[in-house]
Amino acid sequence: MGELILTTFDWVPEPPRGYVRDLRVRWALEEAALPYRVESTPFRDRKAEHFAHQPFGQAPWLTDGDLSIFESGAILLHLGERSDALLPADPKARSDAREWLFAALNSVEAASLPWSILVFTGESHDTAAWKMFDNFLGVHRLQRMEPVLAGREWLAGTFSIADILMADVLRLVDRFDGLENYPACREYVARATARPAFKKAYTDQMAHFATADAA
Repeated sequence: MGELILTTFDWVPEPPRGYVRDLRVRWALEEAALPYRVESTPFRDRKAEHFAHQPFGQAPWLTDGDLSIFESGAILLHLGERSDALLPADPKARSDAREWLFAALNSVEAASLPWSILVFTGESHDTAAWKMFDNFLGVHRLQRMEPVLAGREWLAGTFSIADILMADVLRLVDRFDGLENYPACREYVARATARPAFKKAYTDQMAHFATADAA
């Protein structure tokens, strides 16, 4: 394997800072104590080289030698193969971690992201769109996650990439008080974000964008 290089935006507006998805990758790299460096790609003027690495013009992507990997879930799976700190060695626990990683992306985030967009845009709680997405997130996702997280510290027994993704998805909901009625979900987010690796990743992301402001 080669040098690990994480590429993220050179700047983003203030509201998404602390929630840009390069944080998931930074967090995983810090948990595994894997050496890496960060490079920037322009936020405002996305050129052909950017789209060659990330066809949707988003960030982040990770290069590992000759490999260039986009999508946070795919990056975390790749890093998990490099470190037992990110994926458990036991086959059953390893399978559980992969399962919950995809659940975080395909089940929970698929419900939480449209809900969060409505919050960001100031959607009235009286509209049909709000009622639909709020009900879908609460009844069909958070109510199902609550007993799961009430019964375990981490999703696959030990902390893994599944927890990085699930906690990051849920903390955006918590940002807008969406976990108010789900104490196990909220406590899970608090446990995860109390980890030193998260704190380092968060601080580094915020500093990265603050440096861009000062430039």
